[in-house]
Amino acid sequence: MEGTTGNMTSKSCPEPHRAQSARTTLFKQEKNGKTYRIPALIYISDGQTFLVFAEERSTPRDSDAKVLVVRRGSPQNGSLHWSPAQTLSSACLPEHRSMNPCPVYEKKSKTVFLFFICILGNTTEHNQIFTGRNQARLCYITSTDYGQSWSGVTDLTKNVIGDEISKWATFAVGPGHGIQMKNGRLIIPAYVYYIHCSCWPFHFPLNVRPHALSFYSDDCGITWQMGGKVQMKSCECEMAEIIDHSDRSHLYCNARSSSGHRVEALSVSNGAAFDKSHFAQQLGEPRQGCQGSVLSLPVPKPSDEDDKKQNNCSTRLDTKTWLLYCHPTNKTKREDLGVYLNKSPLNASGWGRPWIIHKGPSGYSDLTQFEEHFACLMECGEKSEIEEIAFVQFELSDVMDASDERAS
Repeated sequence: MEGTTGNMTSKSCPEPHRAQSARTTLFKQEKNGKTYRIPALIYISDGQTFLVFAEERSTPRDSDAKVLVVRRGSPQNGSLHWSPAQTLSSACLPEHRSMNPCPVYEKKSKTVFLFFICILGNTTEHNQIFTGRNQARLCYITSTDYGQSWSGVTDLTKNVIGDEISKWATFAVGPGHGIQMKNGRLIIPAYVYYIHCSCWPFHFPLNVRPHALSFYSDDCGITWQMGGKVQMKSCECEMAEIIDHSDRSHLYCNARSSSGHRVEALSVSNGAAFDKSHFAQQLGEPRQGCQGSVLSLPVPKPSDEDDKKQNNCSTRLDTKTWLLYCHPTNKTKREDLGVYLNKSPLNASGWGRPWIIHKGPSGYSDLTQFEEHFACLMECGEKSEIEEIAFVQFELSDVMDASDERAS
């Protein structure tokens, strides 16, 4: 990656150690072509429960996605026990396929909201962009028993997007997790292919560009609104809350790009508008980009030795939170999934070097924190990144050791 840490290749990163021993395959591609893709992960501390979601597809193609599936993980006798895969039969609309799971947990009502999109038939994203005719719907289901049972589907498309949909060639949520900010606002990351210019009177799209945005709720998920768009070309995204030393919130967006580097943006209005966006020079993208995951975490309490180092250093931490980011580290193809740490997330060049969590073909991923530990749900394999979806536990110290190193 390029940046203040110098140039490096994934081969120069430390080999994973704890990650490999804790790895659990949760979904595996079958010989008949059935494939599981697009992982999403949350941990609910109230119920000490992991929820992992994925798309079940009849083939690897996006157009052959069918339904969403879930597995529940809970600690038993010192290890994690995983329930069998459950088909989310209510997470669908007639004659539509369900895609892009995006869960968020609302703490006050103890409700899991699982957002997703429903797309008519086998209509591809490319077809929608080319014709300017959106075929996607914004939907969610809920659970109040930590994912054991689920509600019927709610279609928000008309009430939340409304007439604006005429300017949307297509859209999607996430994929990956949403967040609840400290003020209670629920954030669902999303992106839209916006029609900036069309040929009148045929309404044929002439200029369609992707933009990251969010949907949000300030009343525990009863009603939802549409946030502002990131102005730079930006696609699949996740968001995290950064708290500065004045206790002000900054909503951080990390988005996929086809320009060789990730797009980062900040909002001081909790997603109503994004004022600052730029290319993250230290976070590269393979050709055409890839989804990535971002997670905020409280700055860990320093040890006595760390306190001495801090007192001898002229710099001061500028936030009460750090950021973790997970993404393939190879610049040309989806390989060598790495976890990056940013100890100064309001600094555009604050990312350290990555810790490799999977060496080899890697794709989409999602991060979560559980108690003092961390976990990643990732697409990975030996020959292809779509061979399986695996769950890996790791420690912050694993990432810090790699992040603090400097390339020679």
